[in-house]
Amino acid sequence: MSDTTAPSRLDELEIRIAHQDQTIEDLNDAITAQWKLIERLERQVLRLAERVADSEQSSGDAAPVNRPPPHY
Repeated sequence: MSDTTAPSRLDELEIRIAHQDQTIEDLNDAITAQWKLIERLERQVLRLAERVADSEQSSGDAAPVNRPPPHY
């Protein structure tokens, strides 16, 4: 290996590592954003499930409404 190729190979490796570090950081940011979204959606699903359960309980207490089906 000559002296002229060693610095250029080292430069190429440093550039590659810098790009890989940036890619890793970008992927970490994307994963973090996805986890925040997942947590928010989980909270919404829990709230909706509670609302549905409350609605089912309150409709079970009410007298049934005798309406004709929508196709009449």
